Amino acid sequence: MERGGFSFDNCVRNAMLESAGYQPPKARKTGTTICGVIFEGGVVLGADTRATSGNVVFEKNCEKIHYIAPNIYCCGAGTAADTENTTGLIASQLELHRLSTGRESRVITSLTMLKQMLFKYQGHVSAALVLGGVDLKGPHLYTVYPHGSSDSLPYVTMGSGSLAAMAVFEANYKDNLTEEEAKLLVKQAISAGIFNDLGSGGNVNLCVIKKGKTEVIKGYAQENPRKYRRPAGYSFPTGTTSVLESKFQRPVSEIAVVTEVVSESVSMET
Repeated sequence: MERGGFSFDNCVRNAMLESAGYQPPKARKTGTTICGVIFEGGVVLGADTRATSGNVVFEKNCEKIHYIAPNIYCCGAGTAADTENTTGLIASQLELHRLSTGRESRVITSLTMLKQMLFKYQGHVSAALVLGGVDLKGPHLYTVYPHGSSDSLPYVTMGSGSLAAMAVFEANYKDNLTEEEAKLLVKQAISAGIFNDLGSGGNVNLCVIKKGKTEVIKGYAQENPRKYRRPAGYSFPTGTTSVLESKFQRPVSEIAVVTEVVSESVSMET
């Protein structure tokens, strides 16, 4: 009979591997703000739209809200390819399960499949997820970490802008939110991540999941337009920038081009 409690077998294994020169995987930074909140009768998910490659903004309108099932959606942070392929794989498996059983997918089923897949790869698949949906048991909201662990809370945040978003939730969340209140709260949380985290930016996308209805709202808020422009514009008087060297070159169209045709007799042998 096995006793309960923690197993430290992996600690011994990891220490042995490190002593043999094996380098453990390093945590990867996620440049994203994603979150979700439960309201009276449904779930609202939110995400920004900035994708970065190192210190470079690679994509300003990246889709971070992924389809899992008609009643289940998922926000992804981490490596864009990992989140896209992970959610696509689970979505296809759930589709086959629905065709086989003729029943609506449950949120806990998708959660279990995501956890098992990510745990199998021991964190090498960089996908941090916010999973939300509504089934016969009501609305559900989970976070799934790259190593396969998960949380279940009424409001969650993930990504590099998660602390700024969580501050908004902690200050303004209340029980039994209405749909409009939940959408506004998620919008404010994502906006906090956009304005306070360099890895987050672009627009605010929302996904509202209710019993029998799911709505994805793209561009719910646009946070990137410049807040201030000088009314009179900018004028630079002549001489502001010194001229170091000037050079004049005639346009190519004015240059006469002479070509000489030389005819040669060519003998061909067969």
